[in-house]
Amino acid sequence: MFKRIADIKNDNNVGNTVILKGWIHRLRIQKQKAFIILRDDRGDVIQVICPSNICQELTIESSVEITGILKKDPRAPEDGFEIQVDKMLLFNISNKDYPIGEYQSDEILLDYRHLTLRTRKMINIGKIRSSILKYSRDWFYSENWMEITPPLLVKSAVEGGSTLFEVKYFGDNAYLSQSSQLYLESMIYCLGPVWSIATSFRAEKSRTIRHLAEFTHLEAEAPWINLDDLIGIQEKLIFNIIKNIKEYNALELNFLNKKSENKLDKISLPFERITYDHAIDILRAKDCKIHENEKTRLIQWGDDLNIESERELTKDLQNPIFVTNYPLEIKPFYVKQNCDDPKTGMAVDLLAPDGYGEISGGGIREDDLAKITQRIKESNLDPKDYQWYLDLRKYGSVPHGGFGMGIERILRWILGFDDIKDVILFPRTMSRITP
Repeated sequence: MFKRIADIKNDNNVGNTVILKGWIHRLRIQKQKAFIILRDDRGDVIQVICPSNICQELTIESSVEITGILKKDPRAPEDGFEIQVDKMLLFNISNKDYPIGEYQSDEILLDYRHLTLRTRKMINIGKIRSSILKYSRDWFYSENWMEITPPLLVKSAVEGGSTLFEVKYFGDNAYLSQSSQLYLESMIYCLGPVWSIATSFRAEKSRTIRHLAEFTHLEAEAPWINLDDLIGIQEKLIFNIIKNIKEYNALELNFLNKKSENKLDKISLPFERITYDHAIDILRAKDCKIHENEKTRLIQWGDDLNIESERELTKDLQNPIFVTNYPLEIKPFYVKQNCDDPKTGMAVDLLAPDGYGEISGGGIREDDLAKITQRIKESNLDPKDYQWYLDLRKYGSVPHGGFGMGIERILRWILGFDDIKDVILFPRTMSRITP
């Protein structure tokens, strides 16, 4: 029976006959010998040496089964293991015009994303993505949170009507979900602390290095918590992800960015907490400007933190930082008003260091029926569209809160990549919906 490359790479197998199935990742044919880098279905590679006369038909990405003796040679790439081929079975000879080479433009790599995924860079990104989801799920289960599956087709906005994707729904209008938050809120009354990993959609007309129209959204809601509790949940979750990535994904980190491990080693608990007021003071001291109506002015209280201001706030930090108590008017209708400071809301954003900015946002939810109804109206939304959500405030409302975390944003920060399109398997942006 064939095995994967990772399973055979140990000294106990040296000298044994092994069977591997995979694809020709690289090929160099000489007069007498051919040197193949074989890639299996988990992206691992090994050098294969075989007589040139059985390789004449081979092309990059041809699929094969090889039988041979596992040998060890310090000159061999990839851990010093190689296979001396006895027999090769061809499944499919790839066309010679394979479009993905060692050096391609970013646009070509995006146009052929379905093939670019076979590159070792994208394979290792895919493995770390999978690990982040696994370590997140492990943490929630260890803390006795319940996972749910929220709907992706909805009738009302969560993050503002201007960023909704509208779809036809049996003669009616519906929208792609911007967030699962409202549905998670409804579950805390019957399942307690709940969470989900789902796809969210934002029709933001943004061409930035951290915005996607479709992204992987981890969200959580819990009853009977305050802002300190919520901050503690997030930092423990993030730290757990980082700790496990360092321990179990060192090979992938080293391949993608050798500096990442050193950066992650500096992450420690607790994360710093500052208020929005303090953040504005820091930014004004740094002479941070914002652009408004084709003019530039110094940032001031009441401005939302954007990409530039978050970068300025975090570029010299080594640890993530929480920013709390934003102006109520710049936050969504569901944010609870601060009793001690009515002009602010009990919201919190987690900003990644090194200038990467927001990776999660959340807060305590408004549980007063009259107040949240008024906020809906002030946001130019129709309370009728939120009747089911308002029922949650009519029948046994409780203090509660939650957060949403962008998986791609976390991955971009962990890997130290510039563009968020590099860390998602099939990017969806203003200008791209294929493949």
